[in-house]
Amino acid sequence: MSEPVPGSVVGDVHSTLGRPLFNPVLKVWVGEGKLDYEVYLKTSDLLRLQTPRSELVSPDELMFQVVHQVQELWLKLLAHELAEMVGDLDGDGMWEVSARLDRAGRIIRCLADELRVLETLTPDTYQVIRRHLGNGSGQESPGYNAVRVAASYVAEALDRLLARRGVTLAEIYVPGGSPELKRVCELLVDLDEGYQTWLFAHYMLVRRTIGVGRDVEALDGVPTQVLVGRMTQPLFRSLWAVRNQLTVGWRGEGGFAPGTDRGDVRVSA
Repeated sequence: MSEPVPGSVVGDVHSTLGRPLFNPVLKVWVGEGKLDYEVYLKTSDLLRLQTPRSELVSPDELMFQVVHQVQELWLKLLAHELAEMVGDLDGDGMWEVSARLDRAGRIIRCLADELRVLETLTPDTYQVIRRHLGNGSGQESPGYNAVRVAASYVAEALDRLLARRGVTLAEIYVPGGSPELKRVCELLVDLDEGYQTWLFAHYMLVRRTIGVGRDVEALDGVPTQVLVGRMTQPLFRSLWAVRNQLTVGWRGEGGFAPGTDRGDVRVSA
């Protein structure tokens, strides 16, 4: 008996996966788009949004496309959460704000982790895929732009909240300040740090696939060197600026010298 040709076996597998599959537990055919799960999630439409296998310029192109599509979905959700957060801040809903920020932080971690999948794309394979991307650029991402705009509205809502409470950011970070406001601000910093971590992950992805330098241009014609500065641009500048302000105004007097007996000291936060 002759051995099966590897390519034909792979083709048979893909052909099988491209047809409805029988689920032995439910005893139904899955993939026809008729089941409640498929109808609610619009899986028939969703799974047709990728380039067919017969048209892929590389087997890895599907991975490249799927990861970017999923990134756009997460960014859409993140922008939605930020928009809802504006209402929570304006309504003084501190629990709602903190809960939504916890969710947003988890979303941004998903974004950064998923880029690790793209790091499995070697430079030579990406060069093949890159020929078919036109002038596409991450700056054209609807999700990226939506998140930045939504975050600007959150920053304005935070300013309105502080004004209603009659406090400044610096006053929140002094003993006796508002713990709930400080908690919200720190969660916003967590989110912003995660956002910048995502940008750094993208920078490293670019660095390992096409390189970073003044003479290396992205598809939009911009040198990849600009990513070095772009990845440290925060969403909430005032929350980072206040740290500079606090440190500049800090004085070292009143502390204990290293090794000094401190006695029964209770440090107030």
